[in-house]
Amino acid sequence: MAQINVTNLTFHYDGSFDNIFEDVSFSIDTNWKLGFIGRNGKGKSTFLNLLLGKYEYQGSITTSTVFDYFPYQLADTHLEECAADFLEDLKANCELWRVLCELDKLDVDAEVLYRPFKTLSHGERTKVMLAVLFSGENDFLLIDEPTNHLDMDSREVVKKYLSEKKGFILVSHDRDLLDACTDHVLVLNRCSIEVQAGNFTSWWENKAKKDAFSIAENEKHKKEIGKLKKAADQVRQWADKNESTKIGFDPIKEHDRCLSTRSYIGAKTKKMQSRVTQLENRIDREIEEKEGLLQDIETPVDLKIMPLQHYKKTLISVYDYGLRYVDATEPVFEKLRFELMQGERIFLNGNNGCGKSSLIKAILSSENSRFIESGSLTIVPNLKISYINQDTSFLKGSIKDFCKKRDLDESLFCAILRQLDMERVQFVKNMEDYSEGQKKKVLIAASLLTSAHLYIWDEPLNYIDVFSRMQIEKLLLKFNPTMLIVEHDVRFREKIATKVIDM
Repeated sequence: MAQINVTNLTFHYDGSFDNIFEDVSFSIDTNWKLGFIGRNGKGKSTFLNLLLGKYEYQGSITTSTVFDYFPYQLADTHLEECAADFLEDLKANCELWRVLCELDKLDVDAEVLYRPFKTLSHGERTKVMLAVLFSGENDFLLIDEPTNHLDMDSREVVKKYLSEKKGFILVSHDRDLLDACTDHVLVLNRCSIEVQAGNFTSWWENKAKKDAFSIAENEKHKKEIGKLKKAADQVRQWADKNESTKIGFDPIKEHDRCLSTRSYIGAKTKKMQSRVTQLENRIDREIEEKEGLLQDIETPVDLKIMPLQHYKKTLISVYDYGLRYVDATEPVFEKLRFELMQGERIFLNGNNGCGKSSLIKAILSSENSRFIESGSLTIVPNLKISYINQDTSFLKGSIKDFCKKRDLDESLFCAILRQLDMERVQFVKNMEDYSEGQKKKVLIAASLLTSAHLYIWDEPLNYIDVFSRMQIEKLLLKFNPTMLIVEHDVRFREKIATKVIDM
């Protein structure tokens, strides 16, 4: 067991005006199962790279431990090879027998090590790399979003596997995974960093209580400031009125006044002005106490969506429907039946490769030349669809060009991105330089800004931070758009789905 001590850490990227970290200090234990939580772009992956020594920084990070990182960076040549041939390229002194032991715990047959890596599914690749990662001894492991693109079964296997391990930092936006696999959390708040015992849910409950207390204190301070300002204004008026009577008086009407009264009035006015100064000092102290109370509170702006109403109640009807690729002998799926009615949010559920994305492509495409179909797929005429692709690699160029190509209002589009907590500085960058989470937010913003009868979202939440997921949940429950969704986030599905189709 060792400590990782971060002291006065300050870091910014070359050419950037803003610090990612500024004078940050905290300590973590290498025996912990640490969940790493924060908004997209707050610096989670950056911090992992700082631990790996990839960037220069100010301050210090001291530890005696050795780090290893998931996912491993694969060369193009590795994709053509079997994993058994390049294990040591991924992890120095990696022993095959240890990897085989870890694969057994991941419910994976050893034969995956002897197939070309490019032929493995997302789940198989993830499990092989996790097996290599945990095959060492005494390393502190940095695990960056291991469940992206994994189906439900693979997620459950990875969740069970990680829950039995310790000595790692887990970056994930999957609340179910964080609850099952972590005993401490490292949280990048808006203006601070905190380390706390417990999992995501316990931290979130504590945060809700802390936020409620801060809001109540803030309201109390605001009321006190209002009272003090009112009292200060009243005393100031009295002082000004009193001061105006110091010079000049009517000896007939004010027979009790004399020239010596001037000094008395002056002294009285001075006392009143002193009281005003004291009140203003108290106001300043109250304002100082009030400042900072709400700086770490997550107050996501409510998003909006503009669904259209179609004149037909049933938008899509699928009856004994099947798909087979033209160059394949076996169908992707067959005998599928369901109806999508207006107002429903249907989740397509199933393992990777069961045909969820293929079904979506068949619905989107007017000419299914890649498929041989059976049964019937009926789509109502004049159906307007807003689509989020799980692939983001096509996003290139500027926000302006993207909006022009899709006929989107650029100012509204940027406003939605700001509501999803994207910094304005990102708007001048090319989209190929965005993080995966930021690219996903671009696609989500474009979909929200598009009025449609049906919203088809294919794995929209990969890389999206927890707080944005909660924003999107609230949005969909409020506006009830008709949706067809592929998404493996269990908590999201539990909240949003009106029907689940198992494929």
